[in-house]
Amino acid sequence: MTEAAPPTPATEALAVSGLDHQITRHGPVRSLAEAAAARGVDPGDIIKTMVVRRGADDYLFVLVPGDRAISWPKLRALLGVNRLSMPDAATAKEVTGYERGTITPFGAHHPWPVIADEHIRGHLVSIGGGAHGVAATVDGAALTEHLRAQVADVTEPA
Repeated sequence: MTEAAPPTPATEALAVSGLDHQITRHGPVRSLAEAAAARGVDPGDIIKTMVVRRGADDYLFVLVPGDRAISWPKLRALLGVNRLSMPDAATAKEVTGYERGTITPFGAHHPWPVIADEHIRGHLVSIGGGAHGVAATVDGAALTEHLRAQVADVTEPA
């Protein structure tokens, strides 16, 4: 009998969310392509959760398709601000409960607002599950709705 991998705060939050999802667990990966292959999705269907700082103790999650990058001018315009930044790794862990590479809105320390790039909707996507090698595959539209994400064009091709 194989012992099941321990849950993460994200997988526990997903389990009680009512959101239809499938948890995937895989070994170490070194690239977006390897992560996509391990999860059985295209690279653009992997969702990176980025933590962005608007001000003192004011953060938000930005959901970005794997083959895209944040467009800072688009994001600043959407939020009506002149300055945004990415916190350092220690601060990101402090405000989310997750280390970089494992950050997800599910089970985070604080329910920061979520902005989702418009390219996420309309197909299955894979979002981090709160630990290295853990992810959840879910319908992109259901994901954005469940997270009450503001959906907008906030990325550009990587």
